[in-house]
Amino acid sequence: MEPREIKKLDEAVINRIAAGEIIQRPANALKEMIENSLDAQSTNIQITVKNGGLKLLQIQDNGTGIRKDDFDIVCERFTTSKLREFDDLQNIATYGFRGEALASISHIAHLTIVSKTSSEVCAYKANFVDGKLQGAPLPTAGNQGTIITVEDLFFNMDVRKKALRSPAEEYQKISEVVGKYAIHNASVGFALRKSTENNDIRTPPESTCVDNIRTVYGNMIARELVEFQVENDLLKFKARGHMTNVNYSNKKFTFLLFINSRLVDCHNLKKCIDQVYATYLPKNAHPFVYLSLELDPVTVDVNVHPTKHEVHFLNEDQIVEAVCAALETKLLKSNNSRIFYTQAKLPGAHPEILPLKDPAPVHPKDLVRTSPATQKLEKFFGPALDQNKSVLDLNASTSKEDKVSASLLSKVNRIDTELTSVLELRKSIERKCHKVLRDVFAQHVFVGTVDTSQALIQYSTKLFLCNTRKIMYELFYQFVLYNFQNFGAISFSEPLPVYDLALQGLELPEVGWSPEDGDKKDLAEKVAEILTEKGEMLNEYFSMNVDEEGRLCSIPLLLDKYTPDIAGLPVYIVRLATEVNWETERECFESFAKETALYYSQMSEDSAWEGNDWKWLTEHVVYSSVKQYFIPPKKFTENGAVLEVANLPNLYKVFERC
Repeated sequence: MEPREIKKLDEAVINRIAAGEIIQRPANALKEMIENSLDAQSTNIQITVKNGGLKLLQIQDNGTGIRKDDFDIVCERFTTSKLREFDDLQNIATYGFRGEALASISHIAHLTIVSKTSSEVCAYKANFVDGKLQGAPLPTAGNQGTIITVEDLFFNMDVRKKALRSPAEEYQKISEVVGKYAIHNASVGFALRKSTENNDIRTPPESTCVDNIRTVYGNMIARELVEFQVENDLLKFKARGHMTNVNYSNKKFTFLLFINSRLVDCHNLKKCIDQVYATYLPKNAHPFVYLSLELDPVTVDVNVHPTKHEVHFLNEDQIVEAVCAALETKLLKSNNSRIFYTQAKLPGAHPEILPLKDPAPVHPKDLVRTSPATQKLEKFFGPALDQNKSVLDLNASTSKEDKVSASLLSKVNRIDTELTSVLELRKSIERKCHKVLRDVFAQHVFVGTVDTSQALIQYSTKLFLCNTRKIMYELFYQFVLYNFQNFGAISFSEPLPVYDLALQGLELPEVGWSPEDGDKKDLAEKVAEILTEKGEMLNEYFSMNVDEEGRLCSIPLLLDKYTPDIAGLPVYIVRLATEVNWETERECFESFAKETALYYSQMSEDSAWEGNDWKWLTEHVVYSSVKQYFIPPKKFTENGAVLEVANLPNLYKVFERC
C-alpha cells in the first residue's frame, strides 16, 4: 500500500489548530487577557462573564492601552511588543511574549477591542476575524486602557464546544483564575461578575495578600495563615507566601504556585509539600498554600507548554527540597499550640470560645456585632432602657445551673416522664428541626424590638426580622412538652371560679359563640365541669390546679420572669374545655400544649415584670430563652416567622456602586 502524499495545511487550518492548543476553555482565554492587562501596568481589572464565558467574556483595564497604528497587526500571530530575538527568551520577565493569545481568540470567537492610550484624544474600536482587522478602527468615547470583548467562543469548533463542561463549571474555573491572580497581584484591583449579577469577586487596589485570600477563600483559611520567606543564594531563588498551620485542614489541597509571577503547576513541588503536611494533619487532610517563587530567568524555560501552564527550571529537585524544608520548619513552630474552634452551640450549651492570637484585620463588611449592648435599635427611638438592672438580674449567678431558667428547674427532683405519647411528641419536634435556623437562634445577637410581635436579631453579617409571636408560640409549645410533670406554678392570691371565667370568655367575640351553640350559662357550667373533672390530671402533669369546688388556683409557670396576659385567661379557659381532645392521650397532651402556647404567646404592651416593660421581657426573657433552648421548626422558612432583611456584604456592594 502506497503512503499518502504529504501536503502543507491551509493557513486557516493551521491557525485554528494552534488556537485550539492555546485556548482550551474560556478560563485559558481569560488568563491570557489578564496577563496582557498586567503587562500593560493596569491597576484595576474588571471582568464580565456570560454563560460560563462561551457567550461573553469581557475584560476592561486601565493600562497603557494599544496604539491606533498597532490595530492592524495586534491580532496576527507572532506579533508582540515584548520579544524581538530568540535570545530574548532567556531573560523574559513579562507574561505575554509569543503574540498568540489575541490571534488565537480571533480565530475561534468574535473579537472586539476598544482602547485608548494617554497620548490619543479618543479611544478607537475595532473588530477582528481570523486575526484580520475588519475595516478601519472607529473613534469612540473611552477611558485610558483597553476593553476586550470575546463573544461566541468556539462558535466554529463544535467538537471543542461540546466537550466543555456546564456553564456553571466553566464559570467556576474562571473564578479560580481571577482569584489566584488577585491574591498574587494584591496591588491591582480585580472584579469578577456575571453579566446580570453583582460582583462575585471584588478586591480593592493596594490591598494585601492576606485580605485577598480572605475575600476569595474565606476567613476560615485566612485566620490560620502563616507567612514564610526563603532565600538561597547558591540555588539562586527566593520564595515567599502564606501557608495554613496545623489547625486547618481540608479534603482538597489548594495550591497556588507562581513562578516569576506566572501562574503554573509543578506536580513535584505540590506532592512534596503535601507529604510534609501529612505528618501533622489527619489522614486524607490537606492544607492551603500560596507560594511565589522567584528564579533567575536564565534558568527557567517558559515555552514548554502551549498554554504556558507548566515551566521547567534548573536544579528543580534541590529547590523543591529547600522550599519544603523551610515550610516544615514553620509547621514545627506552629505545632507547639493548637486552637480548637467550637461548633455552633446547641440550646442550653455554654461553650467557651478560645481567643485567637494576633487576629488578622477584618474587612468592615465582615464585622459582626458581638455585644448586645452596642448600637441597639432603641438608641435611635427615644431614651434607652435601663440595662443595669436587667443585666444584673440575669447574670447574677456564674454557675451554669443558676443560669438555666427557673421554669426548667422549678422542682428540685425532676421527674423523667415515661409516657410514650409525650416522648413521641418530643421526637416529632426534633425531627422537624431546621439545623441552620437552630444555629441562627443559638448564636444571635438581639438588635431591638419593632413592636410586641416583631423583633430584629443579627446572626453573623445578616439581619433577620423575626415574628416574635410565632416564635413564642413554638417556644411555649416545646416548654409544655419538655417540662411535662416539672412545672412551677403561678398561684392566684384568691382562687378564680372557672364558671365565671368561662362566662366572661363566652362574651368575647374571639370565642365565636353563636345562639346555635346553646345558652351561655349552660356552656359555662359545662366548661367548669370538664376542667374540674380533669383537675387532678391537670395539676399532676401541668401544675394547673382546679380544686374540687371548680376554682382555678394556679396556672403553669412556663418561663421564669414571664407572666401571661391575665386578660386572655377567660378565652384560654373556654378553649381548654372545647378545643382539647380529652379522649385520647397523645391528642390530649398535644392539643393542651398548643392551646397553652397560644395563650402564653399573646404579649401586650401592658406586659411587665417588676417594673420592666414588654421590651425588656422580649429581649431579656423571651429571646434569651430562645437562644438557649429553642428548636426552630422547618416551617419557619415558609410562614414568615424569620425573614432575612439585610446582608452586610451585599449592602457594601450596593454602596460601592453609588
